[in-house]
Amino acid sequence: MGFLVNGTGHPTPGYQSYERPPEPDRSGSNARTARRTALTISTIADVAAGFLGLWIVLYLLEANGANPFVSFVHSVADWLSGWAQDIFTMDTEFLRIILNYGLPALIYLAVGHGIAARINRA
Repeated sequence: MGFLVNGTGHPTPGYQSYERPPEPDRSGSNARTARRTALTISTIADVAAGFLGLWIVLYLLEANGANPFVSFVHSVADWLSGWAQDIFTMDTEFLRIILNYGLPALIYLAVGHGIAARINRA
């Protein structure tokens, strides 16, 4: 059994129409996905900058390099800032550490949060 169409082109009331239902609105779902992606990116940037900042603090406080935690933080910071090592070659060790680890931390924060903001706007 089909459906009857009245003179207006719409199904006659009382008869079932077999047309497809409208597609669900996924704009809310896309917005949630974009927010989650932006949050993930900014969180990764924050964690990377956090490791770099933590290593700077541990170095300045002369933390025990033989300690496993200090060693782990140092190795992660070295890996994260490998591309920026020895950009600055000062004679003062503490200033060299601050700049060679601080610059990548600032770049990670700026780029990560910039990308996240761009995703949230889209």
